[in-house]
Amino acid sequence: MKMRLDKYLAHFGLGTRKEVKSFIRKGLVKVNDIIIKKDDYKVDLDCDFICFNDQKIEYRQYVYIMLNKPAGCVCATQDQVHRTVIDLIEGYDHYDLFPVGRLDKDTEGLLIITNNGDFAHKLMAPKRKHAKLYYAVIDGIVTEDDIRKFKEGIYIGDYQCQPAQLTVLAIEENYSEVYIEIYEGKFHQIKRMVQATGKKVVYLKRLQIKTLKLDPHLESGRYRELTDDELFDLMKDL
Repeated sequence: MKMRLDKYLAHFGLGTRKEVKSFIRKGLVKVNDIIIKKDDYKVDLDCDFICFNDQKIEYRQYVYIMLNKPAGCVCATQDQVHRTVIDLIEGYDHYDLFPVGRLDKDTEGLLIITNNGDFAHKLMAPKRKHAKLYYAVIDGIVTEDDIRKFKEGIYIGDYQCQPAQLTVLAIEENYSEVYIEIYEGKFHQIKRMVQATGKKVVYLKRLQIKTLKLDPHLESGRYRELTDDELFDLMKDL
C-alpha cells in the first residue's frame, strides 16, 4: 500500500498537513535512512522504514481496543453534556475511533473500540446472531416461568426477541443475580426484557461478545488493545 509522505505523517497524528510539510522540508523525516524533503514522496507502507526525528513510525490501518466501560459514560464519539467512551482513550487521536455497538450510560463492562467500520457492522449485525453475555442484578425473584419466556423469545412491546438464555446465579432477599445471553441488540433490550417479567434491572455489566471475554484484570475505565489471538478468534465467521 502506497501513500503520500505528508498524508501518512498527518494521518499518524504528527500535525496538520501544513505542519508535516514543514517537517519534511526541514529534513526531519527519513525513509529507509534517507532524508526525504519532498512532501509528495510516495512511501510503501508494507516495506518502507519511516522515521521522524530519528524515531521509527509504524503505520497500522486498524486498531482494536477492549475497554471496561464505567457507568456514567455514553457510547458516542462526541457529546456536549456527558463524557464519552472515546474521551477515555488516550494516544489514538489519529485513528478516528468509535465504539462497536452501544451500552447504556449506566451499563458497565466490555466494549470494543475500533476504526474498522466493516468489522463493527459484521460483529453487531443481528442477523449474524453473535452471542453477548451480561451479568445483571434484578429487583425481584426470577422464576422458572421467566426462564421459559426468555428461552421461547420474550415480547417487549409488539416485538418478539430472539430466544435468550436466562441463568440464575443467586437469589438473596428480593434480588436475583443472573446471567443473560442475547443474540441481538435492540434499544434498552435487556432492561425491557426483564421489565416484561414485572421486574427491574438495577445493575448491568457486559462480560462477553462472541468469543471475547472482558479481561478480569482490566479495571473500570481502563483499556488495552486486543491480542492477536483474541482478534483472530473474534473475526472467525464474520
